Amino acid sequence: MIDVSATDAFHSTWPGATVGVMAIESLENPGSHPALDAEKTRLEVVLRERHAGQTRADLRATPTLAAYERYYRRFGNTYHVRLQLESVALKGKPIASVSALVEAMLMSELETGLLTAIHDLDSIAAPLVIDVARGTETYLTASGRETTLKPDDIFMTDSSDVICSILYGQDARTRVTSETRNALFVVYAPPGIAPAGVEWHLALIDRLVRLESPNATSDRPVLVVAG
Repeated sequence: MIDVSATDAFHSTWPGATVGVMAIESLENPGSHPALDAEKTRLEVVLRERHAGQTRADLRATPTLAAYERYYRRFGNTYHVRLQLESVALKGKPIASVSALVEAMLMSELETGLLTAIHDLDSIAAPLVIDVARGTETYLTASGRETTLKPDDIFMTDSSDVICSILYGQDARTRVTSETRNALFVVYAPPGIAPAGVEWHLALIDRLVRLESPNATSDRPVLVVAG
């Protein structure tokens, strides 16, 4: 079971927010996999049919994406998963090809709209703590950029440093590589999204990962709900 807790600041600042974590072990992370490629093609068709005739405004108004838009708008930012969904569903572009584990994460985000991070579990030093930024915390993002968190943004640390924030994403230290065999998936849901939706999203990730790693084993998800 993952050792994760939350500060009082998280509970008081974002009541109704949910963070869900799930470890999956005994994985492979190839550059591509036929079963995932087939699932990507299927999902592209489903998303285009689901959102046929809709506009960008229609997407923003859907309950899940609207919850994220409210969160991101508070900081003057735009929810990037919504932009990715626009690209695939409205503009007909393909889902990005990255690595198997990252693609499983991306597909789950596009299917449900929920923001997800993926970390190399063996690079994480427990315990994990969910917190709210004071605006002084800095970390090296996955893109290699030293970044200072915005006040009130939800973020997660391990015993060494920040590993992710909602606005700026994952860190460089714990990012997955082709050598990753054990992974930690984290879903960040702002107020307005039910915990049951987070749990369903993690189950979807588990299913997608097993398309390319059928012998994987997963822990029971842990959900932390603010309030």
